[in-house]
Amino acid sequence: MRTLRVGFAVAITASILFGACSSAATTAPSAAAPASAAAPASAAPAPASAAPASAPAASQAAVASPGASAAASCVAANPNFKVGLVTDVGGLNDKSFNHLAYLGLQQAQCQLGATVDVIQSSEQSQYVPNLTTFAQKGDNLVIAVGFLMANAVYTVAKQYPNVHFAAIDTAPADAKGNTVNLPNVANLFFHEQESGYTVGYLAGLMEKDKVGAATSNTISYMGGLAIPPVDRYIAGYIAGAKAADPGITILGGYSQSFTDQTIGKSIGLNHISRGSTILFQVAGASGLGYLQAAVDKGVYGIGVDADQNYVAPATIITSAIKKVDVAVFLTIQGLMNGQFKGGDNEFTLQNNATGFAPPNSVVPADIVAQVQQIADQIKSGAIVPPTTIPK
Repeated sequence: MRTLRVGFAVAITASILFGACSSAATTAPSAAAPASAAAPASAAPAPASAAPASAPAASQAAVASPGASAAASCVAANPNFKVGLVTDVGGLNDKSFNHLAYLGLQQAQCQLGATVDVIQSSEQSQYVPNLTTFAQKGDNLVIAVGFLMANAVYTVAKQYPNVHFAAIDTAPADAKGNTVNLPNVANLFFHEQESGYTVGYLAGLMEKDKVGAATSNTISYMGGLAIPPVDRYIAGYIAGAKAADPGITILGGYSQSFTDQTIGKSIGLNHISRGSTILFQVAGASGLGYLQAAVDKGVYGIGVDADQNYVAPATIITSAIKKVDVAVFLTIQGLMNGQFKGGDNEFTLQNNATGFAPPNSVVPADIVAQVQQIADQIKSGAIVPPTTIPK
């Protein structure tokens, strides 16, 4: 059984995140998956009422599901509307997009009454059987988390045309890698380059103005794998930083993993040794190791997908936001309302699904204001961030 490694002092499980909703409605990840795909014990969320005492209240509030704080209690469960979610290998404790997908699932459970279940994948070979588990049960919606599930979604969705699917960061693809849009699959895509551009611009201004620990002229990034969602973040980050400071030096690399924190930290320490004082991670749980290097060496980090400031409040100066939770919730809500949209569904700054998290106090107000102006220009179309990394 695979154990998720967490490189920080406080390991915040996904169960912490839903205290605003009644604990009676909270469902732990499925134990009904094939034995080879069983959820790691260390990552299986307990009921919300059992949040670890070691988890500070501020951390819980920082990552609360949108709208959840307004819900005094959950609506009655609807046993006839079932949603299954299959994570990629990063698992629920990646504090990134799997974690956010689970947030959206739990919000739909609480606010819409959906009956939900989760299977965590520990290797790519489990994607097809895990998706099939929910499809065979006749779930109304099966959610696949991650670009690497493109072929698995195609395979299973073709076999179960009466089951709806949602594919986060991808679209169905056949054995040759050709995209094949299917009427029962909603492809949930994000403009990650917009978020990357805003945090890159912030990093460039911090380095240019020599703010706090940002005393060098060098910043860096680390991706997990060189796949389109990751590279769009990085492309935007590089372009934004160079727009703020054309003379900036940008280091980069890939951990070739979304789970290995050790290699992530090693790459982070290497970048710091070469002068980087702001590190941007786009590598899921592996990226937590990259951020840990920033913590250890007293420089700055930039989180990804979720607002990761709670991971290391003094170190994480902002995060590139990708509201996977909102996309999941809206897709579930749309299906419940008879408004499911197969094919591409785009999430951007224009519908407030991308952007940057509120910076921490080390970032001067004038820099925050400048970055907000950049975000507004992206939203209006005056700035169009690139989607590919320059060679």
